[in-house]
Amino acid sequence: MVRLLNVYTISAFAALGGVLYGFDVSSMSGVVGTDQYRMYYGNPLGARQGGITAAIAAGSFLGSLCSSLLGDWLSRKVAIQLGTVLWCIGASLQAASNGVAMLILGRIVSGFCIGVTSALVPIYQAEIAPRKIRGRIVSMQHFAIAWGIMIQYFIQYGCSFLDSHAAFRLPWAIQAVPAILLFTGLFWLPRSPRWLASKDHWDEVLRVLAFLRTPNNDINDPLVLAEFKEIEEQIRVERENETNSYRELFGKKMRKRLFLGMAIQGLSQLSGVNMLLYFIVYILESAGISNTLLVSSIQYIIFIIATIPTILWTDRWGRRTSLIVGSLSVAFWMFLIGGLFANFGEPNPIPDQPYTWIIRGNPAASHCIQASLYLASASFAMSWGPIEWMYPPEIIPLRIRAKAVSLSTATNWAINFALAMSMPPLLRSIRWRVFVIFGSFNIAGFLYVWFLVPETKQRTLEEMDEIFEHEEPPWRSFKGGRYTGRLDALAKDIAQGKLDIHRTVQVEMYDNLQGNGHHGIV
Repeated sequence: MVRLLNVYTISAFAALGGVLYGFDVSSMSGVVGTDQYRMYYGNPLGARQGGITAAIAAGSFLGSLCSSLLGDWLSRKVAIQLGTVLWCIGASLQAASNGVAMLILGRIVSGFCIGVTSALVPIYQAEIAPRKIRGRIVSMQHFAIAWGIMIQYFIQYGCSFLDSHAAFRLPWAIQAVPAILLFTGLFWLPRSPRWLASKDHWDEVLRVLAFLRTPNNDINDPLVLAEFKEIEEQIRVERENETNSYRELFGKKMRKRLFLGMAIQGLSQLSGVNMLLYFIVYILESAGISNTLLVSSIQYIIFIIATIPTILWTDRWGRRTSLIVGSLSVAFWMFLIGGLFANFGEPNPIPDQPYTWIIRGNPAASHCIQASLYLASASFAMSWGPIEWMYPPEIIPLRIRAKAVSLSTATNWAINFALAMSMPPLLRSIRWRVFVIFGSFNIAGFLYVWFLVPETKQRTLEEMDEIFEHEEPPWRSFKGGRYTGRLDALAKDIAQGKLDIHRTVQVEMYDNLQGNGHHGIV
């Protein structure tokens, strides 16, 4: 009998934080195409619309920087709950906004929540997941983002038929629903065992590991004890080499990993797919596609479907292969879209439009652009989309994980903010060249991954130091199985009685209960 609460269901529920992110991404997608929104807010174009769209990214940047402090202090779980409260406040401000200023304020407050949850949900998922399916577990974050994007977009599409301010106020108010569900449900979920270990709650660490790894909460299971031992050993080593966490973060040993995480998040945004998600209505209108609100919805459905193969097989394919293939695929579609606009487009004779370059009277070119937009989104959803969330948390040690991931996520939001601000004016000024620029960024991403990003599939979080300290060329980082199986070997020794840690675990629990200050397994 399958237990209701297990690693999959816990991670899937925590991924409601990703649904909030998805609501953020598409919070303007359907609204900007409605007459009600344009009339009420004075038909914002160019930099003004960019400012409205980018406000949530600005708040997210601040939230991601604060996430490490909140996540280490309150725990991953409680910090996420705090973020959901802020999300509800932001959604209320947006729904009640009486002008651009209040709308921007509400989006900044909501963004702060997204900054916190987008950093901490993947950390929480990575820290509770078994190593062999960690990629699958953390990729649920992206799958939830895709669902959030689609749900919010269809809400906006349905509300677009309302001939009142509810066309934009109702979708923004509904955003609070998943936040309320997440806040409430988290009370029943366990804290991260690795966060508990960092606070010396060793008895609870063992109970949580047994709950997550065995169907009958068996604290004597060899794999449970082996993972417990690995976590304890990692904590002991970290404390023996204790140093200022920020100094270590930017020190010679860790800054490579820090920059890897930041680069993965940054290059993901520079792929250009978020631009498609934010402003697909504008792009389709300029391509001569009619009924753009309905046609845009197909992209969001494809975005969800394309994520499923990555969830199922990313731990087999690996991170590197997915990123390399994704970069080349998205680059191809971006170059194709730019080339079609360049060859078949012409200046827009109608002023005061979000786009100044259009395709008229060429259905073949228009539909080819439409298909390429869908395929670019699908290529991203199968590669960079999930992996940008799973890679940064898994390559950084526990003691500085939250700080490193907060900086990686802040990089995501800083670039997101810049793109959201710049895309409306760029679509009006450099037009089709935007797609060529993004295609070039994807080629740069391919080169970066090939030469600098090592494979991390199926390693425990505690094995990452070995991967980076051996300094093998990234394209050989998984060959030979040098690092694979350490946890299994430790579990085998425990099962065969070669390593008996039952007594030391019991001593540790007893000492904690007595409060004598003993915090390590001898």
